[in-house]
Amino acid sequence: MPQSPPFRAEHIGSLLRPRALLDARRKHAAGDLSAEALALTEDQAIGEAIALQQRAGFKLVTDGEFKRRSYHGFFFGQLGDITIDSDASTGAGGRGAQPVAAIHSRIKWNRPIHVADFDYLKRHSTSLPKITIPGPCALHFRGGDAAVTAHAYTDIEEFWEDIVQAFRAELLALAAAGCTYVQIDETAFAKFGDPAVQSALAARGDDWSALIDRYIAVTNRVLRGLPETLKLGMHLCRGNRGGHWHAEGSYEPVAERLFNALAIDFFYLEFDSPRAGSFLPLRLVPPGKSIVLGLVSTKNGKMEAMDELKQRVEEASRYVAIDRLAVSPQCGFASVDSGNPITPEIQEQKLSLVVRLAEAIWGSA
Repeated sequence: MPQSPPFRAEHIGSLLRPRALLDARRKHAAGDLSAEALALTEDQAIGEAIALQQRAGFKLVTDGEFKRRSYHGFFFGQLGDITIDSDASTGAGGRGAQPVAAIHSRIKWNRPIHVADFDYLKRHSTSLPKITIPGPCALHFRGGDAAVTAHAYTDIEEFWEDIVQAFRAELLALAAAGCTYVQIDETAFAKFGDPAVQSALAARGDDWSALIDRYIAVTNRVLRGLPETLKLGMHLCRGNRGGHWHAEGSYEPVAERLFNALAIDFFYLEFDSPRAGSFLPLRLVPPGKSIVLGLVSTKNGKMEAMDELKQRVEEASRYVAIDRLAVSPQCGFASVDSGNPITPEIQEQKLSLVVRLAEAIWGSA
């Protein structure tokens, strides 16, 4: 059984924020709660998140992303005057609006962003801490050259150089602190197969296929020469905000380059809905790389059936050997702090289901 990532049972990182935490953050924003009091509330909530993951039986632990408003906004905000968040999605599920990046300063890494989060998890849990960071290409994907050059840059290549240096600095800082497990949330790749996304990119002057090559090259520059102790997986999905999604379509248009040209050893892939297409693109996964099948939905409260999940893993194993597969929810439960439309009770049931599924198939989570 695997003793290092990816584990047979995985989860993507973010968890539903407790009401007390959301209330404390609102009070702090209004000036009615001190930073010290907010930090205490955050630590208490993270302690509860650790206990939840331990009850479920995971070998990894995250902080639920409880100190962030969104899975990527906090990180990029530490690199300069940058915003990348949106609350445009309303109503029940369906396609939501893509967030748009605004870049008002040069990208610069000044200090470790998530080393303190890693240290906290290491001190308060016996499980392996997993730190989640956004992908290096998210800013460009959500604004294109126009967003890069609107305020901060005149040279696109300078932007990419700054991105590479910032992400490398953070990963090296995490490795130096003893972190051995990082998940990169780079959702752009999964969206390139959607004709609507392709059209939107073309309208702003980008060729979607050329962007794949550009983004792979940039990501590989970030990853080159990192310590071998640092295990990195990449999570791909098609959007996950308040039960909404941003894109649909198979991995087929990107699979060959994604699995073979990108220097990532394992991928967490969304397969919880027909929008993701079939498992057929997995035939292009080369030997030595692993796939975490995101089979359990975090977008709604419907509980998946164990027998059906087992059948889906068996189907995927026709393309990737069973010993190179693992299982997880398709995404986090709260990519933004408002969370997806499910209850904490259903969240725990779904997390436990992932662990029980792994134990039923491989004998261990």
